[in-house]
Amino acid sequence: MAAQRVRRVAMLSAHTSPLDQPGTGDAGGMNVYVLELSRRLAARGIEVEVFTRATSRHLPPVVEAEDGIRVHHVAAGPFEGLTKGDLPSQMCSFVRDVLRVEASHDPGYFDLVHSHYWLSGQVGTVLRERWGVPLVHSMHTMAKVKNAALAAGDRPEPIGRVAGEEEIVRWADRLIANTAEERRELIDLYGADPAAVEVVHPGVDLEVFSKSEPDQEPPLIVFAGRIQPLKAPDVVLRASAQLDVPHRVAIIGGASGSGLDRPSELTDLARDLGIADRVDFVPTVGQPELARWYSRAAVVCVPSHNESFGLVAIEAQACGTPVVAAAVGGLTTAVTDGVTGTLVDGHDPADYAAAIRPYLTDPGFRAEAGAKAVRHAESFGWDVTAERTLDVYEGAVRDRAATLEVDR
Repeated sequence: MAAQRVRRVAMLSAHTSPLDQPGTGDAGGMNVYVLELSRRLAARGIEVEVFTRATSRHLPPVVEAEDGIRVHHVAAGPFEGLTKGDLPSQMCSFVRDVLRVEASHDPGYFDLVHSHYWLSGQVGTVLRERWGVPLVHSMHTMAKVKNAALAAGDRPEPIGRVAGEEEIVRWADRLIANTAEERRELIDLYGADPAAVEVVHPGVDLEVFSKSEPDQEPPLIVFAGRIQPLKAPDVVLRASAQLDVPHRVAIIGGASGSGLDRPSELTDLARDLGIADRVDFVPTVGQPELARWYSRAAVVCVPSHNESFGLVAIEAQACGTPVVAAAVGGLTTAVTDGVTGTLVDGHDPADYAAAIRPYLTDPGFRAEAGAKAVRHAESFGWDVTAERTLDVYEGAVRDRAATLEVDR
């Protein structure tokens, strides 16, 4: 069968908009992923229509975000006040409005649905059947994986999410895994068909993330991400308290998830540890400013309890900064242990202090690791991600067309 041309994609990001600023609330690496992938697909002549839940009555129903990218703000439940945990009950409304958009066009308007995170995947299973098009799904995170590695004080994912993810795995024509490890988890924990699971690494904007400023003195340790137990920013502070060499720490990001319950926890911890005078708490910043923070840092620390990939690690390495990260999930792919940074087993602050110390005290060691980090990050450009994703799309469309032909 001839290669199938993908012309228009319905991109589902129900619980968080790609137009939101990553680093606070529910906005994070997935927001970057959806926007950057959409940009690269649009550059290849593919129209992308993104559907996300409206979180304010002041948002326009449709935004022409960029050439070839249209973002639909779908009214599903109250605009404000809903947490991610409240959203499953609103997905019927979300489905209704997405169906209404497609119904206003000729049949066959969308060639494919690409859903992100389990809430969107639930919507995607309905659209797949209604439109007769393939469903490609990216989990980003998985309940069974998160529940097996909960941080202290974090809430387990509910059984409803587990059941929802299992349903998506049964119905999706293709599952995109960020890493080979995630592919194994989908197969082993969810019973995914190995032939349906494709590995596509997320990317990094190599024009934005590059070495732009000299290392700061005294040496700087940076943590960037949502402030919640899953991301373990407290480990960075506790490790800093055990380092007796001059340095500063920057904690960049905003409260999210269960971190919203304790908004002053990190500032209180820094005070209690006696290191408040060396720690800067920085609100969420845009990508250009974030790249400057990475560039000035001696090391970026990513001590998460779980990461499906860890875009922060790749972004930092693209800026020539080595990374000390937890040896979990996609971070074992994002960081080359002993080459572009150091992977740490567990979350003992003493182990992180020991791993961070050489990057603070040995400029030559730091520079060598940073140069290797840049070369490593260059293989993760978004154009590579888009090309590989497009291959997955075309395979899914081809197989779906063949199935429908047999059914006739």
